[in-house]
Parts: sequence; structure tokens; C-alpha cells
Amino acid sequence: MVKKRLIPCLDVTGGRVVKGVNFVNLRDIGDPVELATRYSELGADELVFLDITATVDGRDPLLRLIEHMSEELEIPFTVGGGISATEHARAILRAGADKVSVNRAALDVPGLLEELEYEFGAQAVVCAIDAKRRDDGSFEVVTHGGRTPRGIDAVEWAQEAVRRGAGEILLTSIDADGTRAGYNLELTGRVCDAVTVPVIASGGAGTAGHLADAFAVGAEAALVASIVHEAPERITVLKRELKEAGWPMRI
Repeated sequence: MVKKRLIPCLDVTGGRVVKGVNFVNLRDIGDPVELATRYSELGADELVFLDITATVDGRDPLLRLIEHMSEELEIPFTVGGGISATEHARAILRAGADKVSVNRAALDVPGLLEELEYEFGAQAVVCAIDAKRRDDGSFEVVTHGGRTPRGIDAVEWAQEAVRRGAGEILLTSIDADGTRAGYNLELTGRVCDAVTVPVIASGGAGTAGHLADAFAVGAEAALVASIVHEAPERITVLKRELKEAGWPMRI
């Protein structure tokens, strides 16, 4: 069985890691390089670095910070935020990232996923999907940090993103984000069942049991933020608890 991955997520704005609830009420958590290095030392399998205001501000990714992170880290990391062209992705990968994550631009820039897959390979292309539940029980794609509903079904978009070249789906439930009440298992399960690439569950982790629940519905990795930002040593505890529960983990 493929080993499951535990992936801390660093949401960055203004050069600092922040965290909120449902994408709002952000609070300062700390320095991204210091936190990333600590997570690596404690056994995180990968890291995701998201410049959460790059798209809203209309600016390019923070390459200097990415270069600094690549000098300090010994584990793979993904970078997202502000990537709207192949040259952005090229610069990020050259700066040391292992993967790029595209969200809004995957929808709005024709051919972007195809171009990224052609030039860098699907293994380096992550499609990030932020979703909110509709009144009818389906899930709608939203972009621009949760501010812009797109009128697109999240499960259908995940399938289309894979057809276009995405090698992985980073799936965030905005309704669950930051609540520590558990991932949205209905959303996660639907997307896992619909695509053939790995799905990273995101939004709502509070306990090792929540991560196990996401694995049980098909996720190959679980993103964590709040529960490790306040106590980084929880990474070790979470992985041990998951392994004891029978999940294949790298310890």
C-alpha cells in the first residue's frame, strides 16, 4: 500500500505565516522558513507553501522566499499563489520548489494546465480546488481566497483538471477550513472516487482521527495547519497515532 502523507500548509501573506477560519480573521503564526524547517525536522512528508494574497493583489510569487526555503529544506515542497503563466511556474521550480499549485488560473487561463504538464510533467502540477457547499448539497468551486463563486461543480472540475494535466488535486473545503472539526468527508470522498490521481484533503483537521477519516474515503495525503502551527511537535504524535491505527506512514 502507498504510504500516506502528512503535509503541513503554510499560508503566507506579507512574508509571514497566517491562519484563520473559513479563509477570514487571519492571525500571525510566525516566520515561514523557521516553521518549515521545524516541520521538516519533525518528520513532515512534504510542505505546501501558499502565497494567499498574490492572486488578489495581482502580483508574482515571492521567489526570494522560495529560494531561501529550498536552501533550508530536505523534503519536497509545493508552491502556489499568483501563478498564472508557464514562466511563473518555471521560475518557481528553478528557485527550488518541487511542484507548483494553480487555482484560479487553471480555470481562467486557457491551456495552462496542459502547458505545465507538457513542460514539467504531471508529477509537478497540482490543481488546487477550493469548494463550498451549495444549498442543493453539491459543491461549488470558489477562487480568489474564497471570495469569488464560479458556478462550477467541484467534482466535475476535478475530473476536468486531471484530463488537462494535473497530477494531483489539493482539495480544500472552505466550510471546514480552520474549524478543527474534521475534513468534509462527503466532498473528499466524491472527488477521490471521481479522479485517478492523488487527492490531498484540506480544511478542518483537528485530530489524528480526522486524518484517518480522510484516508478512509480515499485521500492519499492530509494537509494540516492550525493543529501543528501552535504545537509543531504534534506532527510526530499524529504520525505515530496513525501508524498505530494501521495506516502506512513514514516514521
